[in-house]
Amino acid sequence: MAQVKEGYVERIVYRGMDGYAVLKLSVAEEEELTCFGTFVHVEEGEYLRLEGEMVDNPKYGEQLKVLSYQAVEPKDGQAMERYLASGAIKGVGAALAARIVKKFKEDTFRIIEEEPERLVEVKGISERIAGDIYRQFEEKREMRHAMIFLQQYGISNQLAVKIYQFYGERMYDVIRQNPYKLAEDIDGVGFKIADEIALQAGIAPDDEYRVKAALYYVLTQAIGNGHVFLPEEELYQKTLEVIRVPYETMERQLTQLVLERSVVLKEEEGQRQIYVSSYYYLELDTARMLCDLNQRYDVAERVIAHRLHQLEKELEIELDELQQMAVSEAVQNGVFILTGGPGTGKTTTINTIIRFFESEGMDVLLAAPTGRAAKRMSETTGMEARTIHRMLELTRDPEAKVGGLEFARNESNPLESDVIIIDEMSMVDISLMHALLKAILVGTRVIFVGDVNQLPSVGPGNVLQDMIASERFPVVKLTKIFRQSEESKIVLNAHKINAGESIPLDNNNKDFFFLNRQDTKVIVPSIVYLVQKKIADYVKASPYEVQVLTPMKAGELGAENLNIALQEALNPAAPGKIEKELSGGRKLREGDKVMQIKNNYQLEWETRSRYGIAVEKGTGVFNGDCGIIREINLFAELVTVEFEEGRMVEYPFGGLDELVLAYAITIHKSQGSEYPAVVIPLLTGPRMLFNRNVLYTAVTRAKKCVTIVGSPETVQNMIHNVMEAKRYSGLKRAIQEM
Repeated sequence: MAQVKEGYVERIVYRGMDGYAVLKLSVAEEEELTCFGTFVHVEEGEYLRLEGEMVDNPKYGEQLKVLSYQAVEPKDGQAMERYLASGAIKGVGAALAARIVKKFKEDTFRIIEEEPERLVEVKGISERIAGDIYRQFEEKREMRHAMIFLQQYGISNQLAVKIYQFYGERMYDVIRQNPYKLAEDIDGVGFKIADEIALQAGIAPDDEYRVKAALYYVLTQAIGNGHVFLPEEELYQKTLEVIRVPYETMERQLTQLVLERSVVLKEEEGQRQIYVSSYYYLELDTARMLCDLNQRYDVAERVIAHRLHQLEKELEIELDELQQMAVSEAVQNGVFILTGGPGTGKTTTINTIIRFFESEGMDVLLAAPTGRAAKRMSETTGMEARTIHRMLELTRDPEAKVGGLEFARNESNPLESDVIIIDEMSMVDISLMHALLKAILVGTRVIFVGDVNQLPSVGPGNVLQDMIASERFPVVKLTKIFRQSEESKIVLNAHKINAGESIPLDNNNKDFFFLNRQDTKVIVPSIVYLVQKKIADYVKASPYEVQVLTPMKAGELGAENLNIALQEALNPAAPGKIEKELSGGRKLREGDKVMQIKNNYQLEWETRSRYGIAVEKGTGVFNGDCGIIREINLFAELVTVEFEEGRMVEYPFGGLDELVLAYAITIHKSQGSEYPAVVIPLLTGPRMLFNRNVLYTAVTRAKKCVTIVGSPETVQNMIHNVMEAKRYSGLKRAIQEM
């Protein structure tokens, strides 16, 4: 039941991100009351009227969970003195506050607001100090008025602060004239929120601002789905799903967006392609930089052959013809692409390329898109490999626009290396590719390594495929399966899947298994049993290292439902184990395996010594990063997650929508990762998701064991289904035009 409390802010115990705070409230004729919630610019000494629910914290006792509050101007002299002395007004301490109130008594606040020049009547106050007191007092009053104004549009305090801080007094004009500016300028405001505000503010359904905002919103949504542009007709169709307006209106406003340079219209083979401007130039600039790097180096073939012969002896290896060609192309070209499936000798080839350049006294840098991929690269090469973000020295910059990326390494501060090798290139999107190339000097050799048959990047673009399809760069595709991999059914079946050949599901091997199950009510407990009891022991790993991979997020065999079952089996509730319930009935529990589901370039992390002392600090947690919840602090409303490499990150409760359970994840999210064993449920689902690429990507994530649970017909149908989600990208064309 909601309760109303009034009192002075005696002490602010904790102030966290986005306005969350814990404070002590001095309530008349009661003891101090602990209150927690979202507060906007509240200072010690202020008088508040709070509405909320009393909760009993087992550790901290009875507290008020604040749902809403209002700053009330003190009416009596004692309250006014207390507020002025609290530090809310800089430059006014206890002694000066006492003198001001002694002089003006209950009229103090009226004097400050209406006759601030009279403050000079108080000893110690000059005209300048009187002006400072008045300005600060007005700013706080304006903030309170702004909060009240924005709340009538259903805007939360948290969002209201962002809006007021960005616009100041201009906020009122923006809300009344063009609320869609909010979606452009304020992080956390999308078209739908802006549209609700606009319609409440009386904006007409066919208003030009509304139509332009809807078109732009659809384009940005397409970017979120992997596209860099949309064909004009598809843009109109998708916009009609958001707002109902005539085609002519959309055409007219699209022309306006082009004239305003918010979007770019490109005609290609009779198709009109619409880009968000920043992404059009991102793609164009990426093509230019690739072509600049694509130089030919005059190194004699006989010199390369002689050095290769020496390296084969030193490393006790024997390269096949394609591997030798790959080394030769890497040495002779500024840009080189190496691709191939599992077991085809990519690792041996990369190691030979590294040793070749090192023998020539050249510096080599290694990087990959994810922490897991970088760690695996380090293990297979014996050299340090970093994530691309860490190599480029990601910096904290909330103002960074395109892709949200800002790096210390760029054209003004380039990477210092003769050779740069990037692994798992299929995961690299256009934004990250652009940032990488900006930091590479012309004259540096760049070698891109990846499996082109895997799923494309989560972010926008089709970088690796477009580079290969442009036919402007040397490419070697390794195809021979080497002897040490011939015994692995994982490797052999992966190649059969990729070739469109049916695979045997007879369990007549030691690393590729199939369980024929036709009922989801049987499949779910089977998966739990396999992960918890059978497979972990079989591959000598913990159940947390056995990864369930599913094509779908929703449904009975989707990641969300499987996570509930696996959480209860692997990390059940227990006394003393704290958990946090989220919207939709989701629960996060101490000890849970979780995954970050969006790039957050502002999240801070630190690695700690065994004594809990920070050793290294940085920013950035990325889509697909997995970790373990180490602590849930209900009082401070913080969840601490330990990610790979011991990176500790604190999430405020308000930021938990970026975390999901990760006992089961979608196959798309598994890109760049490798697990001791994977379990793949395959029964029924959308044809677009149940295709060859998806199955191939899932199977190639496993090192020691693949177990498929479901229907044999579904497995074979996936192998023969080459339908893939269409990606609109123009990098191939841009490279060719360069």
